[in-house]
Amino acid sequence: MVKSKYQDVLDLGEKLNIKEGKVEEADGKLKVWGTAATPYDKNLIWDKIKEIGGDNPADIVADIKVEDESVFARHTVTSGETLGKIAKQYYGQPAKYQKIFEANTDILKNPDVIHPGQELIIPNL
Repeated sequence: MVKSKYQDVLDLGEKLNIKEGKVEEADGKLKVWGTAATPYDKNLIWDKIKEIGGDNPADIVADIKVEDESVFARHTVTSGETLGKIAKQYYGQPAKYQKIFEANTDILKNPDVIHPGQELIIPNL
């Protein structure tokens, strides 16, 4: 019963390729373990848990570790994106595009010029 309630969390975990994922249901609680690639992915899992169960859900216990804490996320540029749009996605503020540019000066020479397929580091702030 609880597992079906949080099926969207489990589906997201699969989509994000959570490693070493484990799920158990016992005594009316769902227990979930795994390792997310980045802090951003971990945050997505927690946001989905809170969306379903509220800010302090009593029917799920999650232990999500992070594989790479040196970056907030890694992002592959798609057509039509700008650093401002990417900054808004990860930080909620387009003006933080400069932080992304600074973290990627090895591949970016101008913050106004990015190309589909480039993999950008989204730095921890």
